[in-house]
Amino acid sequence: MSVAQPKCRQIADALRGRIVSGELRVGDRLPTETQLQGQYGVSRNTVRDATGLLINEGLVERMPGRSGGMIVRSKVTLTFHAHRAEMPGPTSETDAWRSEVAQQGYESSQEFRLTIEVLPADLAERLHVEPESAAVLRRCVRFVNGQPSSVQDTYYPMDLAETVPELLSPRDMPQGTTRLLAERGYAQVGYYDEYVARMPTPEEASMLRLPPGTPVLHYIRTGYTSDRPVRVSVTPFAGDRNRIVSTHGDASVIARFRPEEEPT
Repeated sequence: MSVAQPKCRQIADALRGRIVSGELRVGDRLPTETQLQGQYGVSRNTVRDATGLLINEGLVERMPGRSGGMIVRSKVTLTFHAHRAEMPGPTSETDAWRSEVAQQGYESSQEFRLTIEVLPADLAERLHVEPESAAVLRRCVRFVNGQPSSVQDTYYPMDLAETVPELLSPRDMPQGTTRLLAERGYAQVGYYDEYVARMPTPEEASMLRLPPGTPVLHYIRTGYTSDRPVRVSVTPFAGDRNRIVSTHGDASVIARFRPEEEPT
């Protein structure tokens, strides 16, 4: 015996179907609350519960101003190839990221900032330094088509920055910090990656302009030389506009069936 879905879910399913099918396109207005109340014979609160589900999915957004109303939201999904990130080669990390964005038909931009921070205990443990040690934080807020997509926070131990003072530069480096460290004798020979889905902090929600209820894909990479860990990169990706993929083994075989996965 099947159980009938709540009315709010029925309304959300119907509207979602119209969006997915293309009947309602980006920028199109949804029926008004009054129209949906009349069509489904429900209260205003039920209609708002239904549209709230779609807002949380990132499918629609509320229009500002007195007229209000809902419109279908523009959605850009970037594919981040984790196995390609920071591969040795002629381009920097930023150039590689910009190339990947361009290859997917989007426009890229970023904002850079440098600060000195006290390391949280979990990051200090990853870097094998004392808790509450100072570290250099190099932050890149990355935008795709003008919309914030991810925030890359990379922490470097202070003793490393004293040896490689370029890490304290208040500007982004053309060659990238990975290559800079390699040039200074700190080539990273191994990486440990972690992936966690969670709800954003208030700061992350603000920086990434996340709709209510939208999670982040939390990507943490620790880079190691043959002697020590030298940095931790913490990158929250906006969960409604990114996907992370990684290939392993013979990339040429995979590329035969997935042409977008070029052999590396």
